[in-house]
Amino acid sequence: MITTSFAQGVDISSKFLRRSTEFGEMEYPELVFSQMGQNFYLGEVFWNAMIRGYAFNGPYEKCINMYLEMIQRGLKPNNFAYPYVLYSFGELGVYKAGKNVHCQIIKRGFECVSSVSDSLFNFYLRVSRSCDDVSDMGIMGNGKLGDVRKIFNGMVYRNVEVWNKMIYEYANIGEVRSARQLFEEMPERDVVSWNSVISGYAKVGDIKNARWLFDKMPEKNVVSWTSMLGAYATSGDLFTTRCFFEEMPEKNVVSWNSMLSNYIHYGKFEEALDLFVQMTEENVDYDGFTLVSALMACAHLGELELGRWIHFYFIDDWLQFGVVAGTALIEMYAKCGDVDRAFKIFIKLGQKDIFCWNVMIKSLAIHGRVDDAVKIFFMMINRGLKPNGFTFLNVLFACSHGGLVEEGRHIFRSMEREFRIKPTLKHYGCFIDLLGRNGQLEEAHMLLREMPFEPDIAIWGAILAGCRIRNDFKLAEKVMEKIDKLKMNEPGVYALLSNIYASIGQWPEAAMTRVKMEDKNLWKKAGCSSVLDAVHV
Repeated sequence: MITTSFAQGVDISSKFLRRSTEFGEMEYPELVFSQMGQNFYLGEVFWNAMIRGYAFNGPYEKCINMYLEMIQRGLKPNNFAYPYVLYSFGELGVYKAGKNVHCQIIKRGFECVSSVSDSLFNFYLRVSRSCDDVSDMGIMGNGKLGDVRKIFNGMVYRNVEVWNKMIYEYANIGEVRSARQLFEEMPERDVVSWNSVISGYAKVGDIKNARWLFDKMPEKNVVSWTSMLGAYATSGDLFTTRCFFEEMPEKNVVSWNSMLSNYIHYGKFEEALDLFVQMTEENVDYDGFTLVSALMACAHLGELELGRWIHFYFIDDWLQFGVVAGTALIEMYAKCGDVDRAFKIFIKLGQKDIFCWNVMIKSLAIHGRVDDAVKIFFMMINRGLKPNGFTFLNVLFACSHGGLVEEGRHIFRSMEREFRIKPTLKHYGCFIDLLGRNGQLEEAHMLLREMPFEPDIAIWGAILAGCRIRNDFKLAEKVMEKIDKLKMNEPGVYALLSNIYASIGQWPEAAMTRVKMEDKNLWKKAGCSSVLDAVHV
């Protein structure tokens, strides 16, 4: 066609180019576009076809470059180009440049065109979802959805899908009053409209309004019933939640998962496992979220055999369930005491996210394999993964309980210096505990004075433990004065101080400390040893 006279027809050529972009790749359209440019002038319709193609197939950067080059050549983008340009800016997260395109749209008078206004609406939805700080939102409106609402109000035509999106966004951030107001203003509603408002009421725990809307619904589906499950569970009424679950005329895997997660959230692990067994007996389809809930219940109950059964009977394909189920499996084995099996699964698991690495580091540390925990930490760093605050807490915990002072010091100092993560009070507590356990009281006390937080009972307790190791009862007395000012009745620190006095033969002081405990009605619980208690450290 390119070598014949048909290629001279703008209409046929542009349709051919547009059609060539619909096969998932852009190499051939690029060749066609280049060849056509040698034969005749390429107007906006050809550039629009390429912009559309890059928006569908990527890379999005080329879509933006085509748009910018189009302007440089003196061509004027129109309502056929702007939607795809806005979509590409949204996908790339380049929101400031996308807002500049919005200005061009207003200048050229395309903001009232339905396709363009829909694209602007979706673009600002993406902006609102990406920004936690309202001050970063932009310039148009107040509140997290201010910009989105202004676009919504300015749309000439709003179909039910646009109304539903706006209602859902309000409901999702807890602005149920705004969601309900829009719901009442809708010219027509569908089941999604009703479900969005019900889910909003469920999120804020307003069961009365959620149930009123549910009862008024002209047509209910499984999403409606599942939203009400969430409403009752949010209020903490698991009995009514389960009764409602049993009344459901139809259940899908999301409904079952919702009930499972409700039990897990409120610590009803035995009920969660009973429900999972019921699922298997009724041959209900399951997914990764189902297995994660069941494995979490096994982990908390120490049900190793049941966890193994879930592993070998239900999880035969790692690729199907991915890293989330794999991480839950690792945590289950570790919490049930089989850290070797947990480590083997960790090694076999292909793609691992930061949460998976954190779980493995924590599991090894809790089970006393502190050297392995530190090695896993550095292996993660070497593979290019950026640790987060929980990663550092876990590895500092490992260093503290393994006496790895130099490693702990290096890791703590690297937080801000290398990874731009400011240590929290808990990070300082872990490092001070490490120093105290290993007799480095001077450094621990210096760090305590330099840290930008007021020490809590845990940090003073760590210093006190260091005093016991060094038999430094004078510092211990000063620490106890600080603890008394906190007005926290912690029996462990009084018992520790009594033991310090006893270790250096100061029996009267030891006895007086015990008397103080009795006067404050403080009793230190006797320790016990079990797998379940150990893993919740």
